[in-house]
Amino acid sequence: MSTGAFVGVIAGYLVLDRFFIDHVQGYAPVPSAQTSASAAASASPLSPGAASSAASASVGGEVTWDDWKYTSDHVRIEITKHSTGTGSNTVTYYVADVQVTGEENLQSAFANDQFGLNITRNTSVIAKAHHALLAINGDYYGFRQDGGIIRNGLLCRNVPVRMAAAIFQDGHMEIIDEKAVSAASLLKRGVTDTFSFGPALVIDGVVQKDFANVMIDSTVMNRAIEGLNPRTGFGMIAPNYYVFVVVDGRSSGYSKGMTLQEFAQLFKDLGCTQAYNLDGGGSSTMIFMDRLVNLPQGRTTERGTSDILFVGE
Repeated sequence: MSTGAFVGVIAGYLVLDRFFIDHVQGYAPVPSAQTSASAAASASPLSPGAASSAASASVGGEVTWDDWKYTSDHVRIEITKHSTGTGSNTVTYYVADVQVTGEENLQSAFANDQFGLNITRNTSVIAKAHHALLAINGDYYGFRQDGGIIRNGLLCRNVPVRMAAAIFQDGHMEIIDEKAVSAASLLKRGVTDTFSFGPALVIDGVVQKDFANVMIDSTVMNRAIEGLNPRTGFGMIAPNYYVFVVVDGRSSGYSKGMTLQEFAQLFKDLGCTQAYNLDGGGSSTMIFMDRLVNLPQGRTTERGTSDILFVGE
């Protein structure tokens, strides 16, 4: 084999190893039974709402749901579809209004329950494995080797580089600078989950700007993401009161997507005091009661992802 051919083989393997071959680095942290039981005991039930059908479930009390709503003593979800513009300027997006009573209702999960690089499954598959009522794709941490990743109260990766979203045990959300706040201090304060993608969209009620130079990550695949794209994000209106938003895109006549500035303004208009951008593009997916809600890039097929943010009982 010539030197050039050998170098080509090595280069090809390195690309496969970095971006395609699974590298398991750990297993998914799971909330302890004691923590979940304690949180459930201290939670106050939500007032019941109207829905089209009712059924008993393992969670106890009355549970009602239809294709767009779910209500129990501890979880309330309502999804709405929105379309603006006409023709090639049409934008279609979905907003899930989420109210929960405790940390056990708002959780995260990894593909295959494994932490590592390039381990992916469809959002619907991960959601079904964890009996999720509602799920969106997460930050696709497995595509990168940096970021501060805390999930279900355990530190999985500690390579601080960017602004991240942090969810705390008491149900509130903060936008934090990974380089300015240590993982140890976050855990001491009661962080359950962090998401490291970005950018931050709304901080303390202020819409962020200057997204033109925002990049995805520090790999060779790095690129600006400000333009029109499918989007996934979540924001907090008040502790234990969140909105999940998925914007479809790259499908002329159905949805062209949103810019980051438009996405940020949408969360502000929805009443969020904090909001954060997650992985988008072909990954942008919303699942409700095992049903694919949106049309990723105008299709009914999903793209695999490393992780999800979900609501469960």
